Amino acid sequence: MRPPLALGLGLTVLSALGGCEQGVEAQKACLADLTLPDPAEPTAGMVRLTGGVFAMGASAEHPEEGPPRQVRVGDFWIDQTEVTNAAFARFVDATGYVTQAERPLPEAAYPGLSTEERRPASLVFVGAGAAGGNPAAWWRIIPGADWRHPEGPGSSIAGKESWPVVHIGWEDAQAYAQWLGRDLPTEAEWEYAARGGLDSARYAWGDDPAPKTQPLANTWQGVFPVADSGEDGHKAQPAPVGCFPANGHGLYDITGNVWEWTSDWYRPGLVPASVLEQGGPSRAMSRDPDEPGQPKHVIKGGSFLCADNFCFRYRPAARAPGPHDSGASHVGFRTVLRIPAAPEAS
Repeated sequence: MRPPLALGLGLTVLSALGGCEQGVEAQKACLADLTLPDPAEPTAGMVRLTGGVFAMGASAEHPEEGPPRQVRVGDFWIDQTEVTNAAFARFVDATGYVTQAERPLPEAAYPGLSTEERRPASLVFVGAGAAGGNPAAWWRIIPGADWRHPEGPGSSIAGKESWPVVHIGWEDAQAYAQWLGRDLPTEAEWEYAARGGLDSARYAWGDDPAPKTQPLANTWQGVFPVADSGEDGHKAQPAPVGCFPANGHGLYDITGNVWEWTSDWYRPGLVPASVLEQGGPSRAMSRDPDEPGQPKHVIKGGSFLCADNFCFRYRPAARAPGPHDSGASHVGFRTVLRIPAAPEAS
């Protein structure tokens, strides 16, 4: 069986919760002009950020988020939006790439599983209805769920070209980035970008929660996982990219909507700044207390399933572990292009 993401993250809610089909209005693009990727245009659709020193982490809302420390990042470009279905489709059309969710699990890596158990599948949230109060039963591995079929067989991304691509594993995200000559952001780069110049602020927009009259991110409003009121206009599902105000760096959906992969291996607390500045922790350093034998990568930003009563991870400092060999229906990504430092004058 494919390893599940850590409890508390939440995943895509099926139509039993009323969230999968909301008509044409919820599917319209929120940005008029979305740039499609082109290897010949290395910075198309990106924003250039000047690096610097910032306070990474937080006095922990969750124990894995701190303690905060001063970290330096260099200059880099970062995607203005999460990678969309249309952008990922262009990559697949150009390369013939097959995502991890579309491949059977390799027998050599999973010798104890049957052929049936290793067939292509991905993780989808099924809600709390029949599962009651058992969080382990709130999601399910659905054969046939992948980036083209986000809720499983019978679902599609038709009309959702501007939605963030999901069911993307770390390997898939890295392959897309490399196609464009880019990389996935380090955890420090991602958090620096997410803060938008508001060092140490609780949210990407400041210290105060978003007003109900002007939602600032696609999150879960209500008691998770029972009901999402949809006050932000997107009930229990991703939103097309760019439907909420950009942060101080001009980046859209940097928190909420879908979780985003980083290049760093996960540990339950921040590693020393010296390690971060040297490229982040190694695979050997990776450890998730819930599954200590399985190395994982850091995912950042929270998703449309983050509710204040359960997850509360739609903040720049928030972080969670993601299995490197699987994705889910609330996990996407964006890419970076680092700018080499100018040589020091002699």
